[in-house]
Parts: sequence; structure tokens; C-alpha cells
Amino acid sequence: MAHVEAFIDFSEDENIEENTMDIVQNKLMNLKNVIQSHLADGRCGERLRDGVRTVIVGEPNVGKSSLLNVLCQRPAAIVTPIAGTTRDIVELHANIGGYPVIIADTAGLRNDASDEVEKEGISRAHAYAQQADLVILVIDATKYEAQMTKNNFVSFNSYVNSYINKLKLDNIIRKNKNSESMSLRTGDKDSKSEGSTDNFVDEICGSEKCIIVLNKTDLLHDVTGMKNSLKHYNGIIALSCKTENGIPQLLDRMTSNLTMLCGKPSRENPCLTQSRHRQHLTDCVACLDKYFELSAIGGDTVLAAQEVRKALRHIGKITGHVSTEQILDVIFKDFCVG
Repeated sequence: MAHVEAFIDFSEDENIEENTMDIVQNKLMNLKNVIQSHLADGRCGERLRDGVRTVIVGEPNVGKSSLLNVLCQRPAAIVTPIAGTTRDIVELHANIGGYPVIIADTAGLRNDASDEVEKEGISRAHAYAQQADLVILVIDATKYEAQMTKNNFVSFNSYVNSYINKLKLDNIIRKNKNSESMSLRTGDKDSKSEGSTDNFVDEICGSEKCIIVLNKTDLLHDVTGMKNSLKHYNGIIALSCKTENGIPQLLDRMTSNLTMLCGKPSRENPCLTQSRHRQHLTDCVACLDKYFELSAIGGDTVLAAQEVRKALRHIGKITGHVSTEQILDVIFKDFCVG
């Protein structure tokens, strides 16, 4: 701003370098690129400040409330063998791997809800999952084992595909995976062999926004057989909320996902933690774009300078006010004027 002011006021009468405005153009472009790189952080800072919204979803009686209690280390949610015990959203704050997390237990998802209250709970569960940063999809290991016993050719890939469709989570999982190529047609068979890593389950687990949990492993008849059926899939967390076997692996996986969602802020790479800061930087970039537009068409330098002033004002509202005296100090320091 000081160099632009000097060029406007002293370029005709004083010894102002001819390339002053070229230097300004380059510095402002570099500044714009830096600001845009911060704005493209996926709102990591806001998550770090407010907490990562994590939702536990699945069928009734798969152990969602039990998992919430284990993660929070207290009996916060009611646990019973009765399907549909949880009707509303139960939110708790926790610290996972040093990251603030808001964990939500939700109503079990099914198409044959018993009454209007349960239907409303299911509707709220879907709405919450749509806005969540991280989805933990819980599956009953005993039901998958029963399917394997009934049909030797069913793969976990096909089972999860059908499970997600049945619970009407296809749009949510697709959004979280951020891919339009995911096949979610009910009843689809694997196009790959079970040993292939290019499959539906691995695509889901490859996202930082979704974790697949296989619960109730303590009730399996053939634990070894289950492990063998899952060994080709990456990222599946098999656990038991009752014995807490596998919980450390889930915490490690959650920590890894949270690191990707929140980033690793430092003095050299700070995060935007306030929506107000993000808005000021967005407005600052808009002002710089207007400056470049006016400069490109050979417009009035005074009008272009006004956009730089506005951009400076937006940054000043984050870092502190920049006074006229500070600008004059730079002018007299960098140029032989006066």
C-alpha cells in the first residue's frame, strides 16, 4: 500500500523507480496465493476449535450406544437388548488423540420403525449424519457371520454395499468419500475378486471421513474364519464393546482420521479457527482480484489503490489496525521523497 501511495503522489516529481508497480503486482499476487492456500484448508481450524462432529450410525442393536459409552468411558447412553432404545441424538464431548471430538449416538436405522417417535429419531439420525465430519458405520459381526454360513459366496464388500443401501446411507457415504464413481446399487456383486484391494469397502476406508466397525466379535462362532474373510480388506476395525478388544485399534484409526481432518497447526502453518477471519480473508482476495482487474485494463491507479486499501483493512481486522502513520513510515523508508 505504501508503494502504491508513493507512486501516486511522487512518481512525477521524485525519483520513484519505474518498476515500482510491477513489484507491487508481484507481491500482491503472492499474497493472494498465500491467502487462498489458507482458505482451501477444508475448514480444519474450525473443526479444531469447535470439535470434530462424529456420528455413530447403524442398524438397531448393533452396539452404537455401547460404543459411545466405551469411547467416552462412562455410561452416558442407555443400553438394552431392546431394538430402538435410542430415539434421539445423544451428544458427548471427548478427547481422542488430543483432538476435541463431539461424538453422537443416533437411533438405529431401519425401514420398519415401530412408531412415530422412532421414525423421527431415524430422520434426525440421517440429518445429523449429513452434517457430520466423521461417520462411524457399525455392523453386527454375528449377522455377517450368519450370512456367510448361509451363503458361502457372499463377500464383505457385497454385504457392506447392501447394508448401506438398506439403511439409506448411500448419499452420506458417497459425500464423505467424495467420489461420484462409487457403485451403490442394491444387490450388486463384486466386480473384483475378494482378494482385490480395488473394491467398495477399501474405497470407503480410504476416506478420512468414514470408519467401518465390526462389533460383537466376542459372540462369533468362528473368529478365525471371520478374520480370514476380512484379511483382504484394509481399514476394517473388528472389536467387541463388551470386552473392549479392538478398541485401541479404533482409537488409533480415529486419531489418524482426525489428524487428516484437523491438520497439524503450527506457527509456520496456522489454522483459521474463526469464521470471521475466513470471511475477512475471502473479502481480501475479492479486493485483490478487483485490483488486478483494474490494473489489467489500464484503469485509474487511484481506483486500483482503493481496492488495496480495502484489502489491507480486511487483514487489519484480523491482525490489528494498520494506521496511516505506519504507511508513511514505509514510504519515507523505502523512497527518497520529501
